[in-house]
Parts: sequence; C-alpha cells; structure tokens
Amino acid sequence: MDPNAVHIQMPTAASQEEEPSSIQDATKKPPQQTDAAATRETPVRRPALSCASSDLLKLLPTGTVLAFQALAPSFSNHGVCHEANRYLVLSLLGACTASCVLLSFTDSLVGRDGKLYHGAATFWGFYPFNYTGTREEREATFKDLSRFRITALDFVHAFFSALVFLAVALADASIQGCLFPDAGPDVRELLVNLPLGAGFLSSMVFMIFPTTRKSIGYTDMTPHEQ
Repeated sequence: MDPNAVHIQMPTAASQEEEPSSIQDATKKPPQQTDAAATRETPVRRPALSCASSDLLKLLPTGTVLAFQALAPSFSNHGVCHEANRYLVLSLLGACTASCVLLSFTDSLVGRDGKLYHGAATFWGFYPFNYTGTREEREATFKDLSRFRITALDFVHAFFSALVFLAVALADASIQGCLFPDAGPDVRELLVNLPLGAGFLSSMVFMIFPTTRKSIGYTDMTPHEQ
C-alpha cells in the first residue's frame, strides 16, 4: 500500500441517521395555523340586515322602505356622523315611521264605474282622494262606504308596522354608527337581533289578526270590489 495515498472515510448509515438535535430543530418547520384557530382569531361580523330583516320589509310600505334605503347612507354619512347628520337621521326615521302609521289607515277600491279609487279610512267610512263628483254621484258610484271605517285592528297594525320599521332601521350599520357611536358589544348585539324578535311578534299578530285593508304602497294592492 502506498503510504502517500489519501484515505477518505465514508460515514456509516448509523452516523447519517444521528444528526445533531440543533440541526433537526433548525430544519423543523413551524406548524401551520389551523382553519379553526384562524376563524377564532378573526371573527366574521354578521351583516346588519339579515335575510330575516329582508322578509320583514315585506310587511312595510314599499315606497317608505325605498326612501329609507336611498336616503339613509347619505344622511348618516355611512356611519361617520356629525351633529347635522344625526338630526337628518332622526328626521328620516320620524318621517318614515309616520308614513308607516298613516298608510295603515289608507285603502283602495273599485267603484261601480270600474275606476280605481284610493283614499283614507275614517271613523264614518271611506274618503276617496281621487273622486271629484257630487254627493249624488258618489252614492251612485260607491255602494256602502261605512264598512271601510276605522276599527281597533287598524291601530294595532299601525303600531306594529312602526315597530317593524324601527327595528329594521336600527339594525342598519350606518344608523347604528351614527346614533350609537359609543355602544358596547351588548348593545350592538341587541340592535342586530332586534329585528328577529320584532319580526316574530309582528308576524304572529298579523297572522292571528289579519287586516282586510288594501293600503297604498303595500305589496297586496288588489282593491276591494263594490
């Protein structure tokens, strides 16, 4: 054997398996975060107007709902309110609530002449807005208007219509940010879930005590026949 030859010693299989713990720890990858943990850390905010709130809107006058949805974002400045915005929001809520109450006392019917008449219910009967004939012509056109007079049920429906509107309106995120900027999580949860309770209560009342009114602006606009 040549004494000047270079000898290279190959590591054995056992030595290859035994790596220093420091190297193993350095090469280990940190465990990835599970989806459940990520979900817990970043909770998803529920929308202010849920599907249940959308169903409640069917119990309200269409024009009033459209006016509120169109004006609320601008009046509330998308939740970043100044003092003037708060007055505008309160005025909008008051006007829309009054509209829900007043429209609950309206009705519509088709006269003997085949024309459609809209009007308001009174304690004595029905007063058509779009009729300009004489008293004798009115008696010939309308058979019996006393059956359309105001009853206690009309006041019940007017109250619950206003309740449903206020519940849905206060569930809007921009309205909450404007009127309740410093509200805690408990108050916000109450405002988010308020339409559910109001909708359940109002639906029960409307189902047990249905109204026969064909009010202006509501979904059911099939007029009464004379």
